[in-house]
Amino acid sequence: MIHRRTLLTSGAALLATPALAQGRGGVPDRAITVTVPFAAGGPTDVISRLVAEGMAKDLGQSVVVENVTGAGGTIAAGRVAQARPDGTVLLMHHIGHASTATLYRKLPYDVQESFAPLGLVSDAAMTLVARPDFPADDLAGFMREIREKGEALTLAHAGLGGANQLCGVLLQSAAGRKLTTVAFRGSAPAITDMIAGRIDVFCDQATNTAPFIREKRIKAYAVTLPQRVPGLDLPTTAEAGEPDILMSTWHGLYAPAGTPPEVQERLSAAIRAALREERLLTRFGELVTQPAGAERATPAYHRRYLAEEVARWRPIIQAAGQYAD
Repeated sequence: MIHRRTLLTSGAALLATPALAQGRGGVPDRAITVTVPFAAGGPTDVISRLVAEGMAKDLGQSVVVENVTGAGGTIAAGRVAQARPDGTVLLMHHIGHASTATLYRKLPYDVQESFAPLGLVSDAAMTLVARPDFPADDLAGFMREIREKGEALTLAHAGLGGANQLCGVLLQSAAGRKLTTVAFRGSAPAITDMIAGRIDVFCDQATNTAPFIREKRIKAYAVTLPQRVPGLDLPTTAEAGEPDILMSTWHGLYAPAGTPPEVQERLSAAIRAALREERLLTRFGELVTQPAGAERATPAYHRRYLAEEVARWRPIIQAAGQYAD
């Protein structure tokens, strides 16, 4: 398990007046910790730091980003679930928070009831990609190869519950065939092996695959969002005839259940302010990630969306029969 803490603070926080020192909107006047379940430098970590920077500026108080890795994000989530519900200990998690409700049959917390969703933060498309000499030239051919060859093909993933593993499950479900799955310690080694021809196919976040797609070092067939992704000349899965392969790597911010409503609303407002920051928008574009719209970056929308995602992934994961415990 890895722990890393970084202090992010705005000039306003450093020059705080006595009124600011009492906190805003009921948030206690001490550093807010955003707990990230994944290692420093990865997409979730980068997104968390950008959002934390904008929130610090809006709140006028410091924000600490802490990386707590292990057990598919459940260690970090468990820590936040047990934290004092005053708005100073938060969790940034992606789609994996919804999938753990089914992937882990025994959890020390309830994915929905133990947290107060504060708002969605971002969406990133997944991309269907393959080794550079894969015989298919479009998504129809890609799916035909999978349906014909099944377990003769290898499918990479970077850990149970991660977005690429979930996307792989969705791909196999849509194809009606099981592939031979190969687990890696992260996306980078999986892509390296795919470039070398040792892995056949992969479904991974555009943040990770875009540079290799643009350099034509891997073959790419489609993105999994309803709309095309700027900067990638790829159709959507729906356009290309596979509407059931639809998902995004979404991120959301959570407080512990029981956090006062006024604190939730103040933190949610800070998220929306952060998502308007020019620096964040520029970096999100570089990461091939879209900021959540204002209507999605709210507690009410986030709560509904989380429930929908838990319900959506439960039968898919159960049908695959792959559990993390």
